[in-house]
Amino acid sequence: MNVRRRLIPTATLAGAVTLGMVALSACSSSDTGGKGGDGKLAVVASFYPMEYLARQIGGDHVSVTTLTKPGVEPHDLELKPRQAAQLGEADVILYLKGIQPAVDKAIDQSGAKTVIDATTLTTLENHGTETGHDHGHDDPAGEADHGHEESDTDGKDPHIWLDPVRFAEVAQGVGASLEKADPDHAAAYKKNTGALVTKLNGLNTSFKKDLADTGTKTFITTHAAFGYLAERYGLEQEAIAGIDPESEPSPARVKELETIAKRDKVTTVFFETLASDKTARTVAGDSGLRTDVLDPIEGITDKTRGRDYIEVMRSNLAALRTALGAK
Repeated sequence: MNVRRRLIPTATLAGAVTLGMVALSACSSSDTGGKGGDGKLAVVASFYPMEYLARQIGGDHVSVTTLTKPGVEPHDLELKPRQAAQLGEADVILYLKGIQPAVDKAIDQSGAKTVIDATTLTTLENHGTETGHDHGHDDPAGEADHGHEESDTDGKDPHIWLDPVRFAEVAQGVGASLEKADPDHAAAYKKNTGALVTKLNGLNTSFKKDLADTGTKTFITTHAAFGYLAERYGLEQEAIAGIDPESEPSPARVKELETIAKRDKVTTVFFETLASDKTARTVAGDSGLRTDVLDPIEGITDKTRGRDYIEVMRSNLAALRTALGAK
């Protein structure tokens, strides 16, 4: 699976790192995400799901900085010089390869001692047409693959955090890595990891129970982020236009979705809070369907239905229950 690629040219990135290091030397480490006088482990997280893991597992023993600020669409992130410098000064970098190509490249050049790639801590999969392969705009018959170019994850879906079971596996791997990076606080990291895994297991139980008996198993979404969630709970995701939540679907894809909606008794087209809802509302209007939010939880803002990952996932569950006609 690929993401929209707004990459920083290599020369520009190298310059950003150099400039960032110069700026860093003039600042205290506590201002830049490096290890401060408090002795906490300095963790740089690439975007919200990784930040959530770092804070939940690290607790009082880590200082967490995130590269993707609230309200920024993670796929579009371009690093500033200071952010590139933070990567080199971090004790631990926690990221998810394949979501943010610019971040991937900067991490490769950072020289950081401990780099945790969440995609190595669970099993990634390729998803089929339900994950929104490319209905090419130049393919009037809609016969091309529905989606996107190959990514750094070799075409595999990186949205593992939307499956509570896989996210729990990642949490366990992150906990083990923090224990190794900071053995003095290993017991605390192990305890915090256990508590988080318990919460994620509870979330999984709720999804399984609440989505076991529904009037339909199909949902339509702008962003092809929910393939793992759909697979876990026996659902079918139909994405409007692939991985890019703001791209325009082809006429062939819109027509296909109308057919799917009628056949599978779909009631709702989902959109998300960090991207425009224009396409979702257009498709819904053409098919006589409702719209609602299904949040891929790539960031928390004042528009998000919940204050953290667990709360937003429970909001997503409520939205799916309504849309799918859960008994």
